[in-house]
Amino acid sequence: MAIQISKIQDQSRQLKKSKIMTDQTEQIEIIIQNMGEAIIATTNTVETLAEKLNDISDKIQQQENQIQQQGYQIFALTEAIQTLVDSQSQSQDQLTQLTDLLQTLVTTLNSPN
Repeated sequence: MAIQISKIQDQSRQLKKSKIMTDQTEQIEIIIQNMGEAIIATTNTVETLAEKLNDISDKIQQQENQIQQQGYQIFALTEAIQTLVDSQSQSQDQLTQLTDLLQTLVTTLNSPN
């Protein structure tokens, strides 16, 4: 009978150890599940941030292209203005010459010969 009691006590200890291991295993499973969910959430957040950064990068590239185009337009406008200024200066010179010529002509016509 003492042997049977000893066996029962051994079985009881083994059951307690088994219960403790089962509880620990369940706790580890819960921890691992929580870690997995945290990793998935973090991955989703990183992917969302990466998409937003790509969008921002695309917008910056578009703005750079617009700025470059505006630079070309400003250069072309500057060239057109310079051409207009040169043309106006030439016209002014021609008007001055014409005025001088007309004054000479009027003077010549009005002078008694």
